[in-house]
Amino acid sequence: MRRIYLDHAATTSLDKRVFEKMTPYFLDVYGNANSQHGYGRDAQKAVDTARDSIAKLIGAKPNEIYFTSGGTESDNWALRGAVKALKEKGNHVIISCIEHAAMLSTAKELEKEGVEFSYIGVDEQGFIDLEELKNAIRPNTILISCMYANNEIGTIEPISEIVKIAKEHGILVHTDAVQAMGAIDVNVATLGVDMLSFSAHKFNGPKGVGALYIKNGIPMARLISGGHQERTRRGGTTNVPGVVGFAEALRLTKESMAKDNEYVAKLRDRFVERVEKEIPFVKLNGARDFSKRLPSNADFSFEFIEGESILFSLDMDGIAVSSGSACSSGSLEPSHVLLAIGLSEEKAHGTIRFSFGKENTMEEVDYVVDTLKSTIARLREMSPLFNLKGEDKNV
Repeated sequence: MRRIYLDHAATTSLDKRVFEKMTPYFLDVYGNANSQHGYGRDAQKAVDTARDSIAKLIGAKPNEIYFTSGGTESDNWALRGAVKALKEKGNHVIISCIEHAAMLSTAKELEKEGVEFSYIGVDEQGFIDLEELKNAIRPNTILISCMYANNEIGTIEPISEIVKIAKEHGILVHTDAVQAMGAIDVNVATLGVDMLSFSAHKFNGPKGVGALYIKNGIPMARLISGGHQERTRRGGTTNVPGVVGFAEALRLTKESMAKDNEYVAKLRDRFVERVEKEIPFVKLNGARDFSKRLPSNADFSFEFIEGESILFSLDMDGIAVSSGSACSSGSLEPSHVLLAIGLSEEKAHGTIRFSFGKENTMEEVDYVVDTLKSTIARLREMSPLFNLKGEDKNV
């Protein structure tokens, strides 16, 4: 049975060139980067080189890059660290209602500790409501956080406009760029953000390593206490192979980004065109202007059937997709993102995220659409909702 992977928003394969770059730091240069002997100095040199490379690629200074275990830790650190460091200034934070679980779960925990949050809504395409954002600002607002690109529906948020609003009030800005990095030419100097989270495994790098950009001069408390790693701001033994792979993956991604994005967008566009033309009762979620949408993303709601049924059926045919964020796949609750853009619980439950990669082919796209057509038709035949409503074209 053939296997087709269309879940690149969840994770990507490790580039073989990245693996080759990492291999010596597992086998030969295996010293602890904080050790003072030769093995340790060799490892530290590799970490410093990687930090310099990543900083240059995103328009930052090397001492503004802090390595973490991934996007979730980076998001936690940005939120908790800023709240703790700025508690004398205020205790109000503004975030969008469609943030990743790493942000929303942390916010709920901080609320129990007395931190006040405002959750800003979005329109039907997933764009943050800038007027609501402006009206939510208080004298004690210390931080605004909005993801750069949504992990479920692919909508790219107007971060520069958010930064402009925040700076008029002296408020810090953090953006979760985990989905954006590798698909957008992210430059922190151009964006003007104070903090930015990103993770290597989203752009053919290794899992278990990420970073938080913290602009110099920004107050930030520790999330993980321990040794003097990461300039005493983040304790824990440095993941030297991961850091090396992280830098190499980002370098390779930046080199081919324009070409890869153009190719992946063509795959996505053909998929969207065929699905909308050949499968009835579907809705594409997210930005309709594809220049404001991640090139890999196609998030569809299929009426009258459950997304989980579609997912498992496609999986049996060797096609890997997602019914939402990978970090929320164990939940029976409908996606908070889909509810926020106005979908009913029924339609939210019938949603599948298809995310394409440069390894996919146009032939695979056509095969997936053909398989999806028969899958949807078969599942709808068994659906009481479809039997009741499906022939009413006004539904």
